[in-house]
Amino acid sequence: MTTAILPALAAEARAVVHRLPGEVCVCGRGDAVLADRADATVVRHGGVVAKAHAEDTDPGDLAVRLGVAARMGDVLLAPAATTATRLHGRLVTFWPHGTPVDRDDPDSAPWEAAATLLARLHATPPDALPHPLPPMRGPVKAARAVARLRAAGPHSAAPAVLGAWAGLPPWARAEAPSPGTSRLCHGDLHLGQLVRAPEGHWLLIDVDDLGGGDPAWDLARPAAWFACGLLSPAEWTRFLEAYRSAGGPAVPADGADPWPALDVPARALTVQTAALAIAKAVAADRPLDEVEEALVDACARMGGVDARPPELGQDATK
Repeated sequence: MTTAILPALAAEARAVVHRLPGEVCVCGRGDAVLADRADATVVRHGGVVAKAHAEDTDPGDLAVRLGVAARMGDVLLAPAATTATRLHGRLVTFWPHGTPVDRDDPDSAPWEAAATLLARLHATPPDALPHPLPPMRGPVKAARAVARLRAAGPHSAAPAVLGAWAGLPPWARAEAPSPGTSRLCHGDLHLGQLVRAPEGHWLLIDVDDLGGGDPAWDLARPAAWFACGLLSPAEWTRFLEAYRSAGGPAVPADGADPWPALDVPARALTVQTAALAIAKAVAADRPLDEVEEALVDACARMGGVDARPPELGQDATK
């Protein structure tokens, strides 16, 4: 299904490029396929990126999310148009191309930029946002990852992950609304969701999960990586201090222990990542690698009274 849409999507991207004033034709260089999955097919042609969203994307929710991105061009990459088109039964949006994070240079990871952008996103006044705002889809994505794990078939690591999932509160499993004050959230924050604009500053991309919810969810993946030993204390500290310095409301601003706010979302992201890792390993008929084993081990430890790493209990910003 995704492969069938690629030629049509590339043609749409070329058409948009050719309509833009001052855009240099790059047709002789071909198109770049950036993603080809059931939930996102993405093609780049010149300075334009065309994205075919998942088949079950709600058009009303996507329209609201596009509108938010268009208004917040200093935080989110603004779309080339605030309306989506239909192609092969899927909603398609168009975006300017930005330079992604260099995966081969982890030392240059823009942790401070990511944290600052999140803080500004979370601090957006409610009266500056459309109403009603769709819910942030982070818990939904976690639930889908667990469903994918269950559908993958038996695996020796699955019980630890499913046990950790069962121990989460209903809201983290997408079975109830998020508690507390709802704020504008990205919903799927990782370094692959940042691009550098031509002007040189970083912006967040991918609005598919944008919406109202618990802002701690956007900090949960770095927190989970830190708790699993996959992110160094120095990198975690850079991220957390930058978020606090920018006035981010998800954690206490006074340097107090952030883990009470981050614990449940971090556990949920650990389960989500481990579930996807196992499902992919089963599909490829391969063993789990070292990182994936660390995630499963973290799920197995979640039954303890306090699964936080020692540094978090001692204020990791110091």
